[in-house]
Amino acid sequence: MTDLGLPDDILACLFDLDGVVTRTAAVHAAAWKELFDAFLRERDGDAFRPFTGTDYDQYVDGRPRADGVRTFLASRDIALPEGVPDDPPGVRTVHGLGNRKNELLLARIRTDGVAAYDGTLRYIDAVRARGLRTAIVSSSANCRDVLRSIGAEDLFDVRIDGVVAAERGLPGKPEPDTFLAAARELGVPPSRSAVFEDALAGMDAGRAGHFGYVVGVDRVGQADALYAHGADRVVTDLDELGRGT
Repeated sequence: MTDLGLPDDILACLFDLDGVVTRTAAVHAAAWKELFDAFLRERDGDAFRPFTGTDYDQYVDGRPRADGVRTFLASRDIALPEGVPDDPPGVRTVHGLGNRKNELLLARIRTDGVAAYDGTLRYIDAVRARGLRTAIVSSSANCRDVLRSIGAEDLFDVRIDGVVAAERGLPGKPEPDTFLAAARELGVPPSRSAVFEDALAGMDAGRAGHFGYVVGVDRVGQADALYAHGADRVVTDLDELGRGT
């Protein structure tokens, strides 16, 4: 399957959303920074240590929202009550901060819109033309709305997102469960499925699930880290796979 840049025995392709299909990873990062910097400034005053891009990559990117809150706060030795999923945005609980982040994200999306990576859409078209099955696997609870906004919902046979994961009690990345659920729904074993991810947590999930091929999509200059976390191949755009480069 050299024209797709995949091993010949791959039958299904499982795509992350933010940073792979859509140009929303930077929007997520900005919303997380706005959230955590405000929280830390209120907690520690002007001497607070800001949330950084490294914090985003290590503790937040690719994880379900509440997990991102917990993991980053733990890295700063901060513990908050869990709260409940419908806590008002900004309440000093894990879910309250998570809901505030979503509020900030949606405001940015409403202002700036959502764009797709054209190279990814072309690649998915080529994958489907070869008869491979496709799934979108995202920790985002806004996944379906984002896909609809770019007219891409019909490109995927299966959707496993934050809403579905919550309904089924599936742990998020870096655990492999959401990817495994997508492969199962497609009727394809993990060993014959390829994972496409830009987040280090997604790489970890691909490796833990023993998937047949894991492609790291490097949008921010972290190719070495993607390989270290389990990528079989790293590209800057999925067009590179289609060109066989």
